Amino acid sequence: MPDWNTHLTFAFDDHVLSAWLFLRLLGCVYLAAFLSFALQVRGLIGHRGILPADDYLRSHRRFGRQRFLIRPTVFWLNCGDAALEGVCWLGVLLSIFVIVGLLPLPCLILLWLLYLSLHTVGRVFLAYQWDILLLEAGFLAIFLAPFDFITRIPPATAPSPIIMWLLYWLLFRLMFSSGVSKLRSGDRSWRTLTALCHHYQTQPLPTPPAWHAHQAPAWFHRLSAAILFAIELAVPFLIFSPYPWMAAFPIIALMILIAITGNYAFFNLLTVALAILLLDDHWFLPALSALFPTLAWDRAIEPGWPWWIVIWPALLVALLSLERVANLFRVEFPWPRRVTGWLTWLQSFPLVNSYGLFAHMTTQRPEIILEASHDGAEWWECEFRHKAGHVKRRPRFIAPLQPRLDWQMWFAALGVPQRNQWFQVLLLRLLQGSPHVVRLLAMNPFHKPPRYLRAVLYDYRFTTRAEYRATKAWWHRERRGLYCPPVTLPED
Repeated sequence: MPDWNTHLTFAFDDHVLSAWLFLRLLGCVYLAAFLSFALQVRGLIGHRGILPADDYLRSHRRFGRQRFLIRPTVFWLNCGDAALEGVCWLGVLLSIFVIVGLLPLPCLILLWLLYLSLHTVGRVFLAYQWDILLLEAGFLAIFLAPFDFITRIPPATAPSPIIMWLLYWLLFRLMFSSGVSKLRSGDRSWRTLTALCHHYQTQPLPTPPAWHAHQAPAWFHRLSAAILFAIELAVPFLIFSPYPWMAAFPIIALMILIAITGNYAFFNLLTVALAILLLDDHWFLPALSALFPTLAWDRAIEPGWPWWIVIWPALLVALLSLERVANLFRVEFPWPRRVTGWLTWLQSFPLVNSYGLFAHMTTQRPEIILEASHDGAEWWECEFRHKAGHVKRRPRFIAPLQPRLDWQMWFAALGVPQRNQWFQVLLLRLLQGSPHVVRLLAMNPFHKPPRYLRAVLYDYRFTTRAEYRATKAWWHRERRGLYCPPVTLPED
């Protein structure tokens, strides 16, 4: 009988450094994710936050023991503010351990479980595509981790080829689904290659270079959109070619350009980490040999995870992937009833997900401006930390951190307040003077809690170069009307 474990392990013995670097970058991603949320967790999902986690879990206790599977989270044990914050800071510590190579396997398991726990109770504040991408990549990364107490340098454990192919498949689905979803949406701006004429000024949190990119001529935006489609629809097939590096560099270049012009949390860094797995060790040896000239980089490679263990998560991911890819092309599988039940249960564990940012391009930028008053006659604006507000305030770089309330305000402006329960609670908490919620704003705009709050809707657009020279304003805005009429606390 052939030794399948040896055969499968050494199929990727020239990607040892790639896998080692991927885990270091994944540790950086986890660090950004946990650190960013630790600074906001009490205001977002704390006891006196916008969407309290304890209220959410209390409403699911009726499911009895099944609640642990329906809503998988460690916060069933304790969901107080100290526990929420403690999990975030524990995630920060474990992330640092992964970066330095200390106890990589148990740390990656715990990081995945802790982030899943936050994702479960965070709801809209932790439901972005990069959050579920991190959970999917983080689950697979567990099976790349060496069994060492401290990762050796240079590393000497070969990555499992099964897991490597699953990570390639994840990168393929991420990129290809993004392209297909744009075409499938029927959005005319994508089909006419004019979407990027609007994107830079209508995206949630643009950066200063986005203002300059927006000033480019229309032909440049159309050419950029065509190149984008080529990278998202054609380049992913090179992942499975004999030269996967031909896919790595266009994807990395795209992620860098996106990061320069927009704040998308840790999405770009995580995608770059996945793309680095396409490069074999020959791409990294010269730089690492120069940094560590005394180390021997030609040491023997040892086998990692045995195939008879990794085959089970592989089969699970393959099953779930079939449904996701079928949905992408609007095809439904006639699954047996038992399989359908398992798929429904597994939806609580985001092991395989759907992707596709900006399938519908927004061509205008409505922006909600909160205004406060003590007497209902004199109103002043409440400035947020990073979203568009004062027209002369320069856009900022904040990624890989993410101000999640600022992001949700962008989504809220595209709808109505009645469909955003969290927005109603935000106003209530500000009227009550909840310190953790007030801290989510740029500065405390209240010497004491206001008596009235209202939300005004404005249309924003980037200024032209001539307008900027004349006014030094980055934005031009026009008032559209009230998004939410004045509200106040009921009289005692």
